[in-house]
Amino acid sequence: MTSLQEQFTKKAVPAMREKFGYQNTLATPRIIKVVVNTSFGKMASGKTGTETQKIGEAVLKDMSLLTGQLPTLTKARQSIATFKLRQGTPIGAKVTLRGKKMYDFLDRLINIVLPRSRDFRGLKPSSVDEAGNLTLGMREHLFFPEISPENMSFPFGLEITVTTSAKTKEEGLELFKLLGFPFTT
Repeated sequence: MTSLQEQFTKKAVPAMREKFGYQNTLATPRIIKVVVNTSFGKMASGKTGTETQKIGEAVLKDMSLLTGQLPTLTKARQSIATFKLRQGTPIGAKVTLRGKKMYDFLDRLINIVLPRSRDFRGLKPSSVDEAGNLTLGMREHLFFPEISPENMSFPFGLEITVTTSAKTKEEGLELFKLLGFPFTT
């Protein structure tokens, strides 16, 4: 078990049961999945097919280093002439993490990446939606220890969505606080 998973079973579950009065351990909210998403459409717009392919390969390589899993390409659903975008053109990548890889990624995110990021003062409680899910954006992927700035070819941002089984915002926020997510007060 990873340290975040142990923290969930030993600290978060008993505290949540006591605070919200769950009768069963399985009724407590838990993290279901983490979706890591990025877009490289702006970097690739106006470029030739081979240049776009190089950008896509570089982004896929970096995303697989960050998550430990091969990402899938997302393609444009429709053509938009203003943005020089054609239907079917690769414009992004996404990875869905579950299980051990999910807990490893979240552990690195909480303890290494967020403290290393520039001007980080904590996560806002408003980033948790009404269903108890957390969505946060990062301007650069440089803060991950797997990425060396010397070998990086294209900087890109990430959108990280942590999906929980919580039914309310209060339950989700309490779960994240007990797991050690650094929220501002």
